[in-house]
Amino acid sequence: MKKIIKEKPYLVWYTKNIDNLSESSIVESVLNWGDFEDVQKMIEIFGIQKIASIFREQASNKRSNYRPEIKNYFQLYFNKYA
Repeated sequence: MKKIIKEKPYLVWYTKNIDNLSESSIVESVLNWGDFEDVQKMIEIFGIQKIASIFREQASNKRSNYRPEIKNYFQLYFNKYA
């Protein structure tokens, strides 16, 4: 997944330290800023259950970094497919 992030640095525009990104940071960045192809590649690498789990944990926090439309879309998406 870090290879994909290195190819598309705009996904993690907020840092230059790509090598030390956590899985949770990668999931948040790809879901917020990636396109559908990026999301599908991430699902292939991590698995949909793991991504859904990370997303749900992040989205359930009182304060999250997901834009409202992204949060809504992926809540619906993961409820249906994960």
